[in-house]
Amino acid sequence: GEAARMMVAKARAAPPRSGKWRRTRSSTPNKWDRGHGAARAGRSARSSSRFAPTKAAGSKGNASTSVEDGGVNVPLAMELWKRANAVCFDVDCTVCKDDSLDALAGFLGKKNEVEAWTTRAMDGSVGLERSLEERMKILSPSFDEVERYLATGGRAEQRLNPGIVDLVGALRDRGVAVYLISGGFREMALPVAKTLGLPPENVYANRMHFSVCDETGLPRNFAGFDRTEPTCRQGGKPEVIRDLRLRHPYETIVMVGDGITDLEAAEVEGGADAFIGYGGTVARPEVMKGADWFVSDFFSLRAELRRYKVAFLGSGAWACAAAKLACENASGDDLFDPEVSMWVHEEVHEGRPLHETINETHENPKYAKGCFMGENLEACSSAEDAVREANLVVFCVPHEFAHGLCVQLQGRVWPDAIAVSLTKGMRIRPEGPQLISEMIRKKLGLADCSVLMGANIAGEIAMGQLSEGTIGYRILENAKVFERLFQTPSFIVTLVQDVEGAEMSGTLKNVVAIAAGLSDGLGYGSNTKAAILRQGLSEMRSFSKKMFPTVRDETFLESCGVADLVASCYGGRNRRVAEAFAREGGQRAMEEVAEDLLGGQKLQGALTAGEVHSVLRQNGWEDEFPLFDTVYRIAVTREIPVDAVTGFMSSRQSGR
Repeated sequence: GEAARMMVAKARAAPPRSGKWRRTRSSTPNKWDRGHGAARAGRSARSSSRFAPTKAAGSKGNASTSVEDGGVNVPLAMELWKRANAVCFDVDCTVCKDDSLDALAGFLGKKNEVEAWTTRAMDGSVGLERSLEERMKILSPSFDEVERYLATGGRAEQRLNPGIVDLVGALRDRGVAVYLISGGFREMALPVAKTLGLPPENVYANRMHFSVCDETGLPRNFAGFDRTEPTCRQGGKPEVIRDLRLRHPYETIVMVGDGITDLEAAEVEGGADAFIGYGGTVARPEVMKGADWFVSDFFSLRAELRRYKVAFLGSGAWACAAAKLACENASGDDLFDPEVSMWVHEEVHEGRPLHETINETHENPKYAKGCFMGENLEACSSAEDAVREANLVVFCVPHEFAHGLCVQLQGRVWPDAIAVSLTKGMRIRPEGPQLISEMIRKKLGLADCSVLMGANIAGEIAMGQLSEGTIGYRILENAKVFERLFQTPSFIVTLVQDVEGAEMSGTLKNVVAIAAGLSDGLGYGSNTKAAILRQGLSEMRSFSKKMFPTVRDETFLESCGVADLVASCYGGRNRRVAEAFAREGGQRAMEEVAEDLLGGQKLQGALTAGEVHSVLRQNGWEDEFPLFDTVYRIAVTREIPVDAVTGFMSSRQSGR
């Protein structure tokens, strides 16, 4: 099709081994361009000459070899690999360190004779069917000999190449169907499949026949093999793949193997869409020459599955500090694509678009001056462009803009992307409040959205001062990815399985910080502020548990809880604006004061106080949360004077 031809053209135009490849979208959002047969169509003509195999350096499938990775269509093959619906592995010398018949021959003392025929089959100098026939004539194993071999030297876990168990597990975790297609025998392949967690029906291999003892009824001597199995002859592996396509709606199938018969699987119509040659056991020149992508170990394949392309949505002070951490880690960790994108709300700074300045200096001079984020950061003025290739999205926008941004990006974010919210706040709806992480997950159709909260004063993080953060998660695997993205020697991350508790803590502490700032502006001392912090933490916990009964008490002892509360009440911008508001006696609206002090940054505390109060009023909880109620009435409605900030203590005196 046209999409396949476009992908082939791009692959031909790309550098031979670029290490990076831009995904292309079809006209329908969240759909890949169909690449069926694309690698096969773009594969260069192969020489008809045959070469002797080359043993990979490093013994018995060691991941460290002298064979260099390469291939004729590497960028395209990488993309097909990452979006494959099914992957078919050869068994002998690919999944396993050895050829099963060669190993059986060694067990029976017939190794040299059998290996010679194996080599001739794998380099293509003789047909598979003849090689199989000649080897089995030499071996002629009894049923008991096969059983003894499998129970001793042929145990599957001892034969597997390094990295294959993890690779197959990663594929299955992604929902990719995994098959074993072997020119060897089912008797040898089934234990391998079991070790890899694959069902017997996912194994395609030849079957041995045995004569049956008349007296015992048990299998005895070798009596040939089933010649109706496609894997016993040349062209059998693509035949198996064609059959898989008939029975399953697989759009993209990739074949991985070390031999000519594996290479065949991607050279015929209806076969595999790409062939990945494996040289960890034996590097065969013909396979190296013809493979779309040739690898010397399974770790290369695993790394491509794990790589995350990171996009930041937001470019304020906290977003820039977090992006600095992410850019540092992405540039040195194979788990991530080194390039990090950032959406910058379009505005002009000193006569030029802000995103252009950021791309030139890798700093945000308006909101995070002096915070060098890294040369691997690419800023763009379009949110759609920022997430176009991303499968890890970081939300860090003022919470009042989060809903509109999510609506704008519906159908634009990959459905298998993982997300983390750094936004502190909640959305108030007629049907009840909604956490920002929940809104992101639902609006964008994502399976999961974690949160990163904590004592995160942006300027201090940007300077590399010791700081902490808490990742609230539902899916541990995703949380560990975020931990690797953000943790540095100076930014320590802890994980808690409590998204609601972590997010509510990060949201509510801004209300308490307003109270702390009012106290500072009135000239009150440490005792008063301590009382505000104590009452604030108590109300944060109580309100969170009323909203989400699953919230854990211990979450409030993490960085997202008490530590964030302390940092915000002593050094945050909500405290600073509230202090100035109090010094003026509350004569101007807090939003006006914030405009003077924050240079365009948003004040979250007063907005959150209004949102929290709407929940209190709706449920008749005002008396249960005297500090939250007091902050609302001072900072939002200005119906009571600033010095009433300590009025919450009357509830303790009256026993409420």
